[in-house]
Amino acid sequence: MTRDGVALQVRRAGQGAPLLLLHGHPQSQGMWHRVAPQLAERFSVVLMDLRGYGDSGRPAAAEQSANYAKREMARDALHVMRTLGHERFQVLAHDRGARVAHRLALDHPQAVERLLLLDIAPTLAMYRNTGEAFARAYWHWFFLIQPPPLPEALIASDPVRYVRSVMGARHAGLAAFAPEALAEYERCAAIAGTAESICADYRASAGIDLQHDQADQDAGNRLTQPLHVLWGEHGAVGRNFDVPALWRAAATDFTGRSLPCGHYIAEEAPALLLDEAFSFLRSIP
Repeated sequence: MTRDGVALQVRRAGQGAPLLLLHGHPQSQGMWHRVAPQLAERFSVVLMDLRGYGDSGRPAAAEQSANYAKREMARDALHVMRTLGHERFQVLAHDRGARVAHRLALDHPQAVERLLLLDIAPTLAMYRNTGEAFARAYWHWFFLIQPPPLPEALIASDPVRYVRSVMGARHAGLAAFAPEALAEYERCAAIAGTAESICADYRASAGIDLQHDQADQDAGNRLTQPLHVLWGEHGAVGRNFDVPALWRAAATDFTGRSLPCGHYIAEEAPALLLDEAFSFLRSIP
């Protein structure tokens, strides 16, 4: 599938209410491998690789990295779902994908029925409330936004090392990941243009995305869909931010809780995630 010349890698399975799954960094749709088969027993599951990741296209960043603004990436997701005949759907999303899902639900509230977000707080609030402990844990947030070409060159010099350094430094280490899944993340990281795309994604989040978020905040725009957020009790987000308070300020209908795991909930605690998903999401169209 393509949108405005950007290839979008999409897979789908199952029957029932449409459910879009969006992955995080530095991963691909493969991160859902421990939960997607069970979800497909109750939902019409759509998995897509975000632009710049997996086997989706890697367009040039453009001014202000606008081609990687979460607003633009949200339009990719909306295009995919509409092309598949889903005008209204639910979203389960992690990390970067959850930031795309947040923007998707704000910009296109008529399309998004429910949101289940994993291990994030609102981007604007996280940047505004960053302290030393979070900056040390999420060093890549600040490394990737440095001016080109240094971050790109360092990542491209050894993309496998980059993936393992980012993912292995979290609570569960690399042992949390199936060897086949880790190999897939490493393969995709080595695709030409990945380093540039990753940096553009994060530069957009620290720039144009904050402008969009501030405009919504100034206008009083909040998420109106039912929102359920899960975060790892051993993860940096839960340790450094008041996740419930930040989401209550951004949404009118919030529930959520921490789970006994780290950042990579779908791979560290798949059974717990499935329990939460089956409880919150609606499986009947």
